[in-house]
Amino acid sequence: MPATGDAYRRPGRQDFLNRLTADLGRPGFAMVIAESDGLIGCAFGFPVRGDGSWWLGFDGVLPRSVGYLTVSGRAFAFGDILIRPHPQDREVARRVQERLLTDHQASLGATLVDGADHPTRSALRSWGWLDVGELRRPLGVTTFRALVFPLAERATVTPVGLAAMPGDGGPGGR
Repeated sequence: MPATGDAYRRPGRQDFLNRLTADLGRPGFAMVIAESDGLIGCAFGFPVRGDGSWWLGFDGVLPRSVGYLTVSGRAFAFGDILIRPHPQDREVARRVQERLLTDHQASLGATLVDGADHPTRSALRSWGWLDVGELRRPLGVTTFRALVFPLAERATVTPVGLAAMPGDGGPGGR
């Protein structure tokens, strides 16, 4: 963990590979790759277990609709979303996210982002993700921001209580 005042260092290639390797063994793991003349981006993840354990360590009250979609088996955890900077990066991000959710009959995407990683949070928010609060894993040192991506076409419940947090949104790429 960086000392107080140290600059945040974005995770690198090895961190990505570690997350990918860890998630590969999870039930329902899936990955979508976007390419044209070359690799444009990818996203991967797994279905969130309906027992709510994915939200363990959430600070405060989880929005009711997030809990409902989790318990009903309609939430999907994104381990990572990587999109190369491109004029169409928002469209590519939307398409890979929606593809994973649709393939898993999910109405809600969920992810955790290191609270100090403002560029990633900003990119996700520009792609339609909503910040729902803070989460700290038991015995963990990192404080995460929990973000959700409601898929409007499949949602049968309105994400009550979900709102964008001011101050760290705006366009960006990841």
